[in-house]
Amino acid sequence: MAKRKRLTPANPNIFGAAPETKSMGPPRAPIADIAADASATAALDQISQELAQARESGRMVLSLELDQIQLDYLVRDRIVAQDADMQALVASIAARGQQNPIEVAELSPGRYGLISGWRRCQAIATLARDGQHDGQVLALLRRPAEASEAYLAMVEENEIRAGLSYFERARIAVKAVKQGVFETQKAALLSLFHTASRPKRSKIRSFVPLVEAFDGVLTFPHLIGERLGLRMSAALEADPKFGPALRTHLMKARPADAEAEKAVIETLLKPAKTGSNKAEKTSMTLRAGLKAQWQKPGELRLSGPDLTPALRQEILDFVKQMPKKP
Repeated sequence: MAKRKRLTPANPNIFGAAPETKSMGPPRAPIADIAADASATAALDQISQELAQARESGRMVLSLELDQIQLDYLVRDRIVAQDADMQALVASIAARGQQNPIEVAELSPGRYGLISGWRRCQAIATLARDGQHDGQVLALLRRPAEASEAYLAMVEENEIRAGLSYFERARIAVKAVKQGVFETQKAALLSLFHTASRPKRSKIRSFVPLVEAFDGVLTFPHLIGERLGLRMSAALEADPKFGPALRTHLMKARPADAEAEKAVIETLLKPAKTGSNKAEKTSMTLRAGLKAQWQKPGELRLSGPDLTPALRQEILDFVKQMPKKP
């Protein structure tokens, strides 16, 4: 009897090892992968939109290179940067870094115009030249609807952080009008200094003639006090020769400090002041309704409602009868 041939199973390794199936879960439906990808994409889009909105609305601090910022985007209201306050700001940024971001407007991709923070930029530039700063400036992006809003933001920021001098306040109003931001000086003053009291705006307006006459001629205009500035403004109005004379004296003297410059100004103001006192003594009330005035020797003027033709003739006759002095 023939032996039955034993059948053995095929070698399981002939076609390679069988895949492990113990650790694999149930098969994943393709729709689940699509949904997960869509959810992740939507989340990224939402984050991108929120970041863009935060950036455009000025809620996100940008880090900009100094050379990305156009510092003369606006005519600056600050005249000088090298003073005690500036030195303190440089020391503060060197020790603690920039604590408050500047404000900029986007001019083009990667280019920004400075609205406020000029002194901080100057301080960082000073430190960068000395190798004490990397030149990165923290900034908030602003989108002023009009140039007037940009000027207002600059003025308000400087008024809050460090008060401007009357000359600097008047100067920015004059420059804003010249650039066509405002049509008149009155409109500029009312807009840029809308929080100031009426007397304060009046004083700023009194400095406008000084800016128009002496901007670029005075070396230390920001140090001209309120009283001296008002006297200069009055002299400009009273004497058309005062402005040209002062410009000539200042250019010849070339004062090295504020005190020397004030001395030149005072020298020209004193004659005007003395002349003003003399003018006050050239009138006299003879009686109610009759006033005498004279400007120099050899002149006499009588005026008033009581100077009737009869009185005038009486005075003339009296003078005629007076004996002439030898």
